[in-house]
Amino acid sequence: MSVTVNRMSGVEMVNDQADGTVDNALLDELQSEFGRAVVEQVSQTVVGQREVVERVLIALLTGGHLLLEGVPGIAKTLLVQSVGKAISLEFKRVQFTIDLLPSDILGAEVLDQKSGEFRIHKGPVFTNLLLADEINRASPKVQSALLEAMQERKVSIGEETHDLPAPFLVIATQNPVEQAGTFELPEAQLDRFMMCHRLRYPNRDEEMEVVRRTLKLKLKRQGDGAVPQSMFDAITDHKPLTVSSLTEAMDAVQAVHVSEVFINDCVKLIHSTRNHPQLVLGCSPRAILSLVQASRARAYLYGRDYVIPEDLFCLAEDVILHRIRLSYEAIADGVTGRGLLDDLVGSIF
Repeated sequence: MSVTVNRMSGVEMVNDQADGTVDNALLDELQSEFGRAVVEQVSQTVVGQREVVERVLIALLTGGHLLLEGVPGIAKTLLVQSVGKAISLEFKRVQFTIDLLPSDILGAEVLDQKSGEFRIHKGPVFTNLLLADEINRASPKVQSALLEAMQERKVSIGEETHDLPAPFLVIATQNPVEQAGTFELPEAQLDRFMMCHRLRYPNRDEEMEVVRRTLKLKLKRQGDGAVPQSMFDAITDHKPLTVSSLTEAMDAVQAVHVSEVFINDCVKLIHSTRNHPQLVLGCSPRAILSLVQASRARAYLYGRDYVIPEDLFCLAEDVILHRIRLSYEAIADGVTGRGLLDDLVGSIF
């Protein structure tokens, strides 16, 4: 039996605030009031992008970190900022570059000239939603600076340890095509991302809608001058949800039932990656936890208080694929990660 993990194409985003088009197919299927409210708000600035919005919702509901991978121009950054503005979460963005220092993210001790004492200057990591834009452009030293924050929700500055705000979520983006001036994320860093979602180009109808919305954008006037509006200018500041709304939804996710059979299937799938002859690196126990928690969040979004195998099928690629490494022999034989994962899932179900 061959089980294919379905994947929808990624979608470009541009917007016109007054003429937003809601993803009716996704809204019809979502049963969670929280999920529907976020989708309605994000759809004012997003064309399509169904699967990515779903993954961001899952990350928010579980507190798991999300890595978005895609070519330039498919508006990964716009999506994250749209979600951040849909909820009353503090949002900060860090553009990762080769000369970035760990202190630029975490903060540092700064000498106060007046008092002659050191004080703590907190970096942008002290927020609810941190967008790490083009994370693979930073050096490994800077990438590793996020490890403690992502795993323990704490940051050490000098001799003091500071708790990060709750909730805290990292959504990172990276360009898989351009390799000049980039550093591949180490396995330890990748393992801390609950999911890695790979975006693709929009289809023809969606791209037509992108152009229509772009043509409706106006000028942004500044004094006597003006500049054309960008997609980001059209993101609405209306926030229909609060942190309390997110907390209530997270509580509901924790109540979703996970059967022993489902747990056994997840464990079998993850274990099968550790002794496969074509893999030199399998998944850690963190992958099992990520798969179960993400499945609970997906079940909640679609109005169920229990998980089903479909949740595992839909999320397996995003949870597992970035955690495994093919052997050189397998790559030479033309084996792909997706194909191997399909075989593993098919062998279990």
